[in-house]
Amino acid sequence: MLKRKYFLWFIPALVLCLVLPFSASGQEKVIKIGGLYPMTGRAGLYGLDSVDAAEMAIEEINGKGGVNGYKLEFTNTDSKAKPDYSVMVAKRYVTQDKVHFLFGVVSSAVGLAVTEVSKQNKKIFIGTDHASTQLTTDKLQPYYFRVSNNTFQSMAAGALYLKELQKTKPWKTIAYIGPDYAYGHDQWDELKFNLTRFGVEFKAVGEYWPKLFAPDYTAFITSIINDKPDILVAGFWGGDTVAFIKQAQPYDLFKKILYFHPDAGGNYELMAAMGTDLPEGLVLSARHHNNWPETELNRDYVNKFFKRTGRYPTYAAEGAYAGIYAIAEAVNKVGNPDDTDALLKAFEGMKIKLPEDPDDFTSYIDPKSHQIVQVQAIGVTERNDKFPPAKLMLGQWKVYKAEDLLPPPDYIEQLKKK
Repeated sequence: MLKRKYFLWFIPALVLCLVLPFSASGQEKVIKIGGLYPMTGRAGLYGLDSVDAAEMAIEEINGKGGVNGYKLEFTNTDSKAKPDYSVMVAKRYVTQDKVHFLFGVVSSAVGLAVTEVSKQNKKIFIGTDHASTQLTTDKLQPYYFRVSNNTFQSMAAGALYLKELQKTKPWKTIAYIGPDYAYGHDQWDELKFNLTRFGVEFKAVGEYWPKLFAPDYTAFITSIINDKPDILVAGFWGGDTVAFIKQAQPYDLFKKILYFHPDAGGNYELMAAMGTDLPEGLVLSARHHNNWPETELNRDYVNKFFKRTGRYPTYAAEGAYAGIYAIAEAVNKVGNPDDTDALLKAFEGMKIKLPEDPDDFTSYIDPKSHQIVQVQAIGVTERNDKFPPAKLMLGQWKVYKAEDLLPPPDYIEQLKKK
């Protein structure tokens, strides 16, 4: 962006108008995006990756001339993964910074808080990472859109995987461990619903609810081993996944029980943090994978992120990258970032090709739920050193159709009545 205009006295004013995107008042035309990502603690890597990916997308778009004469401008404030603090920041973005879009966040608790600010101020909120289904069902409001899978989609894929598994490795009992807030509870409720929906016979033999960012899982691990489920489903995310698996290793939990983690377990952070200590044979998935799908678009995205940062991206990064491109697509269709009503219509039903899409599928936003609709792949940990420092990645993929993963209308109505 050319700011030192006193060096340009010799360039005709007409040329300047053609080169630089300025409004009639002489101000540069910008699309302001206010990010709320945590930059510290166990969730810090997700925030760091999201900011890097958002900035990468913005540089790509601005480098091609921006959107209809507008440049994208992104600001992030450390949300600290705290709802009350994030609400304060979101209100400042709206009232003082005059952002066009609220953007982010990692924790569903923060997402549920910020969506209220969005609703009250009629400011569009693009959700890029948090996954509680409540935000696109009973807590849905007109100004919220999500560009990554919600927990229902992951649990529907998980139920289909477990149904197939019963044919080759018969199992009967299941247990669940996840964080004690909306994100964790949603997953367990949705998995049980989908297992029943798809005709899977099972017996739940335990459920365990540690707090988010709990330091010690020992008591839960011993309880799980004593309850002896055939399948342990986990609903952790981020550093909590790494901490739980590291702490469970000395107890040989993964030799006794199949560990199944279909929403956030297959995140690259786990592979990188554990190296050769990561057990083989864990069944995991996430919202983006570095090594699936094997498409030119995904390889290009992963390689550009690595070249920019020196590390491979977690799934949170791809959500932020997708969110920036969704904003650009909507503004391009509408013509400016100030017509909120037109932007809402532009987001509803939007089709957008993303790195996580196989060649034969394009992500789209469901106009009723404002939830992006995407394919989901579930894999198994196996030896693969092509993405260092990881020594294992996911393979043996099972891929589930996007339309099969959406909640049925009666389930949504059931949630709204609660």
